[in-house]
Amino acid sequence: MASLVKRGKIYSIQWRVAGKIKRRSLRTSSFQIAKAKLRDFETRRAQGVDNPLPTRTPIGQVVAAYVQHVRTIKTGKSAQSDVYVLRQLFGTCCPELEITSRRPSPTSAKRPVKRGRRSPGPIEADCFEMITTAQIAEFIDGSVRARDLAPKTANRMREILNRLFNWAINEGRVRMPADVNPARRVRRYREPAPEIRYLTLPQIDEQLAALADFPQLRVMVATYIYAGLRREEAMWLTREDVDLHAGRCGMIRVQAKTIGGRHWQPKTRVNRAVPVSTDLARYLVRYRPRPSDHGWYFPSPLGRWWDPDNFSADLRAAQNRAGLIWTCLDFRHTFGSQLAQAGVTLLKIATLMGNSPEICRRHYAALVPEALTEEVEFHHNAPTARIPMPGQPEFCGRLNLPTAGNAGP
Repeated sequence: MASLVKRGKIYSIQWRVAGKIKRRSLRTSSFQIAKAKLRDFETRRAQGVDNPLPTRTPIGQVVAAYVQHVRTIKTGKSAQSDVYVLRQLFGTCCPELEITSRRPSPTSAKRPVKRGRRSPGPIEADCFEMITTAQIAEFIDGSVRARDLAPKTANRMREILNRLFNWAINEGRVRMPADVNPARRVRRYREPAPEIRYLTLPQIDEQLAALADFPQLRVMVATYIYAGLRREEAMWLTREDVDLHAGRCGMIRVQAKTIGGRHWQPKTRVNRAVPVSTDLARYLVRYRPRPSDHGWYFPSPLGRWWDPDNFSADLRAAQNRAGLIWTCLDFRHTFGSQLAQAGVTLLKIATLMGNSPEICRRHYAALVPEALTEEVEFHHNAPTARIPMPGQPEFCGRLNLPTAGNAGP
């Protein structure tokens, strides 16, 4: 419920939204006029229009400013991923959402076109403030039906829109009806438990042996498996980042850098150091990086920075030749999964992998060994009931339950 407050001689309307106090000046010193504006304000709120002085901002103007903001605070790849989703939602409503390259990759050019339900068109409205929760929900639901999107992908679309509207309200000088983010009211899809693929110890040996004819790929895969690096993190390693004389077997430093005028930083924007294990050291001590333009540790075959997508294509070709299906993500999960099974705490795994403890808990908590076996016993000092084995007399432990030969009263 809104109320009037007075600062100096000027009245303002004050109300609460989602636990936060909102205040808007009425630009009048007359109590009667302020009361009339308060009644009008409450009427408009009841009708879902809490904008005594509404803004009408073109959608393209808001989205363009937000894209520029995203490119400032995110890595290039992460920002481009958001731009791709925004293009689906709003079409090319501004130059920032236009496709910069019209030349399809060889893979996408050969990919067959799916003939299914037609995807919904871009969200349309006369202005940004008129986009409703129903429009957003209808677009996401239609995309799920037409493109068979996974719940995680649908929730990501919702989250990107949620951040867009939050930014527009807080920093973009946009006043939404009732000052409410319409994307926030869209229901989330229920996501299934993550299915984690990782290599067992025999499969690790098989994988590395299969790449014997590809020396550099073999060392790179060993680095992914035994150091848990993300795909792009290995692409940005330089010779200075790999110190085989630090610590017991060496250290790999994943850190932000600017090379050749291009800036890069880890996904979580946090530098970290990963100790080199004895298994990984066996591969790194024999590896000699080929000459490259900026001293890359894993340069491309042409001696340049190796584009991650091009690297994946080369790795996929080598894997197909060996009849294997593992990817860089599987190698990274192998690092976390094997550490969890070895009894390493999830907090340490998160630190080594550059993840949050919550993400590691979701992925690897089920692989923690019998560390909690004793925790399920309510009475640690009480006698433990013995489970009868086949051919042994039945024993019912502390409860002294009746047996077949002692039916009791």
